[in-house]
Amino acid sequence: MRNRWKAILLFLFYLVVIIVLASFIYSICGGSCYLPSDHQLIISLDKYADAHLATAKEQLLHRIRIQPFNLISLLMFACAILHTFFAHYFTVLSKKLKDRNLRLNKHPVDSFGVEVLRFMGEVEVVFGLWVIPLLILMALSYDWRTSIQFIEGIDYLEAMFVVVIMALASTGPIVKLAEDCFKVVAKLGGESVWAWWWVILTLGPISGSLITEPGAMTISALLLGKQFYELKPTPKFAYATLGLLFTNISVGGVFTNFAAPPVLMVSKSWGWDVSYMATNFGWKALLGILLANAVYFLIFRSEFVDMEKRRKEHLEKERIEQKKKTPIPFWISLMHVAFLAWTVVHNHYPAIFIGSFLLFLGFYQATLSYQKTLNLKPPILVGFFLGGVVIHGTLQAWWIAPILGSVTEGWLMILSTILTSFNDNAEITFLATLIPSFDETLKYTLVAGAVTGGGLTVIANAPNPSGQTILGKYFYQGISAVSLLFAAIFPALVMGSCFYLLRGI
Repeated sequence: MRNRWKAILLFLFYLVVIIVLASFIYSICGGSCYLPSDHQLIISLDKYADAHLATAKEQLLHRIRIQPFNLISLLMFACAILHTFFAHYFTVLSKKLKDRNLRLNKHPVDSFGVEVLRFMGEVEVVFGLWVIPLLILMALSYDWRTSIQFIEGIDYLEAMFVVVIMALASTGPIVKLAEDCFKVVAKLGGESVWAWWWVILTLGPISGSLITEPGAMTISALLLGKQFYELKPTPKFAYATLGLLFTNISVGGVFTNFAAPPVLMVSKSWGWDVSYMATNFGWKALLGILLANAVYFLIFRSEFVDMEKRRKEHLEKERIEQKKKTPIPFWISLMHVAFLAWTVVHNHYPAIFIGSFLLFLGFYQATLSYQKTLNLKPPILVGFFLGGVVIHGTLQAWWIAPILGSVTEGWLMILSTILTSFNDNAEITFLATLIPSFDETLKYTLVAGAVTGGGLTVIANAPNPSGQTILGKYFYQGISAVSLLFAAIFPALVMGSCFYLLRGI
């Protein structure tokens, strides 16, 4: 009974937040607060006319006075971030309530309380969920038409692309092809657990520079699930590997100027081509990946021995299942690769890659006997997550830009990494393009910090939610945001050191 009331109270918490904040903000915005004469929701940064103010604090206070809704959007954004850190506990409560229902032979086992808690524990729905009070407060401060126009004006290109590329990369032929390629290298280590672990966490992230980071994350997470997480590593090792995966993926796409979202945001504005990225970022990222992998390998080397014993049993089951599967003809794998490559090349054109994906679904249905079940739920959830992040993030430029523009090179690296941990790193780099005072050194430093911090949280980098969705089932109580943060701190420090200490080389 107590758990049921917890579920109901937690659900009602969101309604209370909406009502209290709505009443408070409505009274403010309807009273003494000054709204711009043109009644704009998002004010261009140059129109604040606050360049004469000496400190970032003065600029921020000025911008709140000019546009009170800035504070509202920040509060909603902060609530969403806090929710991601506590989502793990909702999942724990959900499982406890379900276990209690099983002990008492209650029907249904998945009661309303269980489902509510499970829903609140899904990280992928958090930002979308907090869009609801944001729009309500927006409508109270302005009107409903303004809320609709704001939602319609958001660019959902990245979210749509991730949905399509994640669905394509998770298909049987693509995963099998990637596994066969990785196996060639894993054979050098006897195809042991540690060999697969090392290969996936090295070659997987680097492949992101060609097939994009979301594609690399999907393939790497699926292979890690099969070759590592199925063997039941200790929770500490499981989180360490997850933190390493997220961080490596974040920096693995910097060999090119089109594969990593934070690089894609600045490459055109700043004139960064593939040659620039490979010489200034790529080799440093590879060095950081190898160093971080080596340290974690040495720390957990004893655990590989125990996992190797379990792998023998796992291999026997895999052989039996493999005999039941129909071999995939080469031409089908080739078509899958063609669809994947076509999507990557046209990642800026949703009309093309979405239309191509619909054609792919027809091809998938025609070759169903050679395919594994295509589960579209994870990609759609990830797209929903990214859409929510973009909606909230669009309203945060007013405070991020002044902070970024007010620090020195060393602090910019640290600040960029920290801000990335609770913002999408692509948003951080995009805002940097709006700051005219950035020279080449500061541009490098900011992007280096953005990709360094891309593994610290689920919201730090666009591909992270897909990794969370794929690997979440291997964590009984769900993936804890706090545990992930601690697991990713060391790899982030290694990556940051490589980028900062080797700058200018």
